[in-house]
Amino acid sequence: MKEIGIQNGVSVAKEGARLTIKGPKGSTSKSIDERLVVLSIEGNKIRISQTENKKLQKKGALAVMALTTELTDAIGSVSSGIERKMTVVFAHFPVSMEVKGQELYIKNLFGEKIPRVAVLAGETKVMIKGSDVTVTGCDKYDVGQTVANIMNACHARGQDTRVFQDGIYPAREE
Repeated sequence: MKEIGIQNGVSVAKEGARLTIKGPKGSTSKSIDERLVVLSIEGNKIRISQTENKKLQKKGALAVMALTTELTDAIGSVSSGIERKMTVVFAHFPVSMEVKGQELYIKNLFGEKIPRVAVLAGETKVMIKGSDVTVTGCDKYDVGQTVANIMNACHARGQDTRVFQDGIYPAREE
């Protein structure tokens, strides 16, 4: 059995097989496989234990560890937020970007006339300042998926990536 403490300002609600976590930076929801784990909320703690089914004991133990990590990250991210920085790199054609709704339009990449589009996952926000792009949100997985979508949209299709290095890449953490 694992226990996770709930921080002040964070609320957790269970509705069927869905756990909703709300905090000052936003909210996120996680699905729970109730065949493998038993989850209960008692006061300011979440208790997670594995199933009683003998055939699912090993999978249940692994699911408890995975869910514990996922919920700990989710509780931390709704209270403090997640931020990833990216950098725009170009050699010949200056790249410009624009956010419209849940899409990021990358214009003039490789001198192309049609802008490339990257979809923003979940409730993530993208801020552009010069050649720096900041992706923020309250769900670690949505922020990571948005970063991956931006990188994928900038991929030089059918070209040698050693030569065509233009794109938007994650910045080094220092």
